[in-house]
Amino acid sequence: MVNIILCGGSGTRLWPLSRRLLPKQFAKIFSHRSLFQKSVERNMKLCSKRVIVSNTEHYFMAYDQLEETGAQKGSSFLLEPIGRNTAPAIILAALSLEDDDIVLVTPSDHVIEDEESYKECVKRASKLAEEGYIVTFGIEPTAPETGYGYIEAEGEDVKAFHEKPDRERAVEYLERGNYYWNSGMFCFKVSTILEEARKYAPEIYEAASSAWESARKDGSVGRIDMQSMLSIPEESIDYAVMEKSSGIKVIAGNFGWNDLGSFDALESVFEKDENGNSVNDKLITIDATNNFFYGTQRVVALLDVEDLIVVDTPDALLVGKKGSSQKIKDVVARLREEGSQLPHIHMTAYRPWGSYTVLEEADRYKIKRIEVKPGKRLSLQKHYHRSEHWIVVSGTALVRVGEDEKIVRANESVYIPMGELHRLENPGKITLVLVEAQVGEYTGEDDIVRIEDDYKRER
Repeated sequence: MVNIILCGGSGTRLWPLSRRLLPKQFAKIFSHRSLFQKSVERNMKLCSKRVIVSNTEHYFMAYDQLEETGAQKGSSFLLEPIGRNTAPAIILAALSLEDDDIVLVTPSDHVIEDEESYKECVKRASKLAEEGYIVTFGIEPTAPETGYGYIEAEGEDVKAFHEKPDRERAVEYLERGNYYWNSGMFCFKVSTILEEARKYAPEIYEAASSAWESARKDGSVGRIDMQSMLSIPEESIDYAVMEKSSGIKVIAGNFGWNDLGSFDALESVFEKDENGNSVNDKLITIDATNNFFYGTQRVVALLDVEDLIVVDTPDALLVGKKGSSQKIKDVVARLREEGSQLPHIHMTAYRPWGSYTVLEEADRYKIKRIEVKPGKRLSLQKHYHRSEHWIVVSGTALVRVGEDEKIVRANESVYIPMGELHRLENPGKITLVLVEAQVGEYTGEDDIVRIEDDYKRER
């Protein structure tokens, strides 16, 4: 069986923990493991191969996290320059496989607590997929949830798909007992999903087929170009195929599923103390009850408060009442209107060569801590609005400035004048750590002109 792992989504509902360049599936919030890694590890017990559908910007982060799981063998990547919802993603991934392959489609950002029960559900789904059915997984509801679509079923037969209901209707669904939350997980044979897509979503199928034909294929990585991606109609697999096909079955599951679509949902998977507060070694509570706190750096004290959501990150603090998580999207929208970078990037940003952390930023200067992995190098680049000073803290740097190259060791420094071509490389076997001081009229990340780049980035 092949696992198609969908890694799309911007993660704005979990801001400021999640950002566009570090969406929730890649944030290491569970004992230094990400939801993506937990998804890979869970499904590699059931699937011998996997296709990871990811945004191009997240490829190197996904690959690094995949390496940490030891699951590189049998893995391939399908990289989208822009998301077009689940129908194009699934069809493109299916086109990269053999017609007889049985596929398990899973989002990368869900929690599943009862893996044994999950395994039994997948086994049953695989058998139905062999028989030519498209199988969806329905979750037995535990509350009248209005944030999920519902599947109306009779045994394993799907009677209808229903949109997200209001509370009154959700209560009615719960009382009837034959309604399930739509989990967004599917199982099918490749030939079946492509045949149904050709029949019920011909425009998506044809555009996706053309996009896959023209994709740049480099070993286990397939890259779709922007023009081809934009030519594919944007649609969910539910609307495009599931609601139209007569060959749909549903497997009802009760395996501790949670899509972590809000901080209210995230709270449920964290340990709590005797007063209902999240257990966190950075949290002090006095006469405080039922509060959710997430933070990893500063100590936070909560006094005489209850039912709060507090999320502390180095550059943004969220404080709200439980039940108000849906308003976070309004905060993100306002920040975007103001031109803020807070919806897009953390103070620590991950790059194919390593990472950088902004230590301090003010008018005309910025200070960073930069880490470069062994054997990696940054692009050959220049800046029009700033000069840079690099001070090596540990490791060894090979630095090019103009046409000159030199080795820079710990406690040594180098100066890069404004407009000068330069490149930083780690030729050693340990991580290179340095402090970068930028000085200039503008220190934004878009003041980079790349001349050569090992990772084929445009900017």
